[in-house]
Amino acid sequence: MTNTVLLTGASSGLGLAIARLLCRGVDRLILTARESSLPRLEAAGIQASERVRLRALDVTQSSQRRAVVAEAEADWGGVDVLINNAAVTYRAVVEHVNEAERLAQMDVNFLSPMHLMRLVLPGMRAKRAGRIINISSVGGMMAMPTMSIYSASKFALEGVSEALWYEVRPWGIKVTLVEPGFIHSRSFANTRYTVDGQDSMLHADDPYHAHYENMAPFIARTMMRSWATPESVARKVVRVMRAKRPPLRVGATLDAPMFSLFRRLTPQRLYNALLFRMLPNVRRWGPPSPDHS
Repeated sequence: MTNTVLLTGASSGLGLAIARLLCRGVDRLILTARESSLPRLEAAGIQASERVRLRALDVTQSSQRRAVVAEAEADWGGVDVLINNAAVTYRAVVEHVNEAERLAQMDVNFLSPMHLMRLVLPGMRAKRAGRIINISSVGGMMAMPTMSIYSASKFALEGVSEALWYEVRPWGIKVTLVEPGFIHSRSFANTRYTVDGQDSMLHADDPYHAHYENMAPFIARTMMRSWATPESVARKVVRVMRAKRPPLRVGATLDAPMFSLFRRLTPQRLYNALLFRMLPNVRRWGPPSPDHS
């Protein structure tokens, strides 16, 4: 069966890996990215054709969201598979997030995927079929310091996806959260610091300077040591798309199910205490206190 697939954030990283895999199949594809990023698709060898359309989509813009869904409905009978992959990552402690930064993070990672789901669901209900795949993260099940609003956005995406799984099951619509852990890539270089976070990183006398100074290279090292790649995670996404009965949650890297198991089986106070002690150079964070011993 040939489906119409709408993929967001298709121009780089995991999105580009998914796009390349899908181009090998027979499905009709609407591959989207911000207008300035569309040339990356062509540079990667992905060309528009009768079954592949490259469309500019800033997921935060209502008019653009409606346009791509309306095009799929008019030309191809609607979206059969929605893959919400577009995302942005801000690095900041809670004190270093202003209103605009908080809204920008939530808009891309949570509100915009939710709007796209709402747009495609009427057509899926009418067909009594459809698939929604939301790319989440281990950050949506466990939070790390300096990644507060990123985790908040992914926790929110997890919550709405779980509720939706129940809501649309009567119509045969499948909802899945794909949860990657650390992926071997340089995507950490695209992480955005908030204004105050950047200032803290540059000034050693800032109370949170050690948080940033230690967490940023720790995350970078962990990612570069990971065996998982964008391509291996993309294969998981495509398998979920084709599975007859996909689960609600799919750990997309080897570490993801381990993190999940650790969280579920470890008593809460012990879990948090252990993770705190495992943070890089945590004894140097903030003022000396008994809590840091």
